[in-house]
Amino acid sequence: MTSAAGQTALFPHLSPADIDSLCVHGTEQTLTTGERLFSQDEPATNLFIILEGQIKISKHIGEQEVVLAIHEAGGFSGALSLLTGDGYTADGYALSPTRVLIVSAAAFRHALAADVPGAQVVLAAMARRVASTEQIAQQSEKLAALGKLSAGLAHELNNPAAAAHRAAAQLQGSLDALFAATPGGAAGGGGDPLPAIIAAARRQARSTSHLTPLQKGDAEDALGTWLDDHGVTAAWDLAPTLVEAGLDPAWLDGVAAQIAAPALDRTVTWLGQALTVCSLIGTIESSTGRISDLVKAIKAYTYMDQAPVQEMDIHDGIENTLLILGHKLRPFTVERDYDRSLPRLCAHGSELNQVWTNLIDNALDAMGATGTLRLRTAREGADGLLVEIGDNGPGIPAAIQARIFEPFFTTKGVGVGTGLGLDIAYRIVVQTHHGDIRLLSEPGNTRFQVRLPLTG
Repeated sequence: MTSAAGQTALFPHLSPADIDSLCVHGTEQTLTTGERLFSQDEPATNLFIILEGQIKISKHIGEQEVVLAIHEAGGFSGALSLLTGDGYTADGYALSPTRVLIVSAAAFRHALAADVPGAQVVLAAMARRVASTEQIAQQSEKLAALGKLSAGLAHELNNPAAAAHRAAAQLQGSLDALFAATPGGAAGGGGDPLPAIIAAARRQARSTSHLTPLQKGDAEDALGTWLDDHGVTAAWDLAPTLVEAGLDPAWLDGVAAQIAAPALDRTVTWLGQALTVCSLIGTIESSTGRISDLVKAIKAYTYMDQAPVQEMDIHDGIENTLLILGHKLRPFTVERDYDRSLPRLCAHGSELNQVWTNLIDNALDAMGATGTLRLRTAREGADGLLVEIGDNGPGIPAAIQARIFEPFFTTKGVGVGTGLGLDIAYRIVVQTHHGDIRLLSEPGNTRFQVRLPLTG
């Protein structure tokens, strides 16, 4: 075979002579793109050293393919299985035209016994790789279990939430029919029929969300005084309800002009209770609708009942992530700069959502109590797209920026961060989707840029 003297990237700490001493124990093989090098569970008989190209190492956990690593020129695979005598624990495929050096089990053991430097380097690197591979597998198993739990919980939540939402809508219809059938005498006799007053009150109702607490308090005082002056018994209890419905003394003057004075107390009291019921029904509808929206978001976020890889709009995943993190977003401003003309992407949707979750959650933590979260998508070249997630927090110190994608490295306090979030994001973007993730940070402007290929 060709001398390995030019392949010093294999083992940077070895001399060309040491590399040649290892290479004489193996034979060279050339692979085409997509060709399988070895398969999960087949007997491990060889160590593979990548001379040129790339080898993808992936493992099936349930129905999902999890990419464990992508080895480039200078990397190796199969050493652990070779030494233990077990089958290969994953599949190996060529991602591009690739040359590998195949070292048999007997030849590798002979190299170890002969204290060949290259073999010793492989042995030392194995220990580090075992921990990393096991960590990824455990994380994927936990995520798979969490996905199943989420699926069951979403199903159990969706049924009662949908039933309550339908019941609230039906209750509103029944209440409207009840108002329409209420005889004028229900108010104690005299005056126009009560349904006309209810209808007028609901037409008058308007949002009071624009009022400040001080303005709303002044409005309640004015209305309470009007009710008290007109002999309404529970004047100060009714005032907040009527103000919330957008009613004011001028409108009540119109009611008082139509209702006999003895019946005004009972009419206004009945009106207040009716408006309270309408408001509660609206709250129930809104709350159950919110539960249904969250369940839909969970299903979309985890891609429940869908294939691991599917065609998707990148913006749907980002928006579902924002909905899931809504409880943390309330004090923050979210700025969106989306390129909605971006084509759909074929990807592992649930895994990309883990990336958005980690990056957005880190941005919120970095900003503290308040700040601005910036989201941007754009086309890059003919075959790529960019997702940028930024914040106006204090930034990441330049001294540690090179380490942020390392496993277990975290800038958070003890017990707060695991140091796995960015490592997982890196593996999903780079190893699973063959993309790129970068950090640009300075005080007031931190941005994570995720670049993904539109094909492949």
